[in-house]
Amino acid sequence: MLIIPIKEGENIDRALKRFKRKFDKTGTKRQLQTRKQFNKPSVVRRAQIQKAQYIQGLRDAEDI
Repeated sequence: MLIIPIKEGENIDRALKRFKRKFDKTGTKRQLQTRKQFNKPSVVRRAQIQKAQYIQGLRDAEDI
């Protein structure tokens, strides 16, 4: 459970922003999305390889 201490006189928007940032860092939302539907390990691995190839291509294009 996330606990965000609010200081005296602090704006609620600022506290909400801190909460959202902390929530994103925990990865809870991403984990819920992955658990929503089962993916075969081979499909997950293929997606990881494709993502790595894409990023490597971007880095190679940047070096040129």
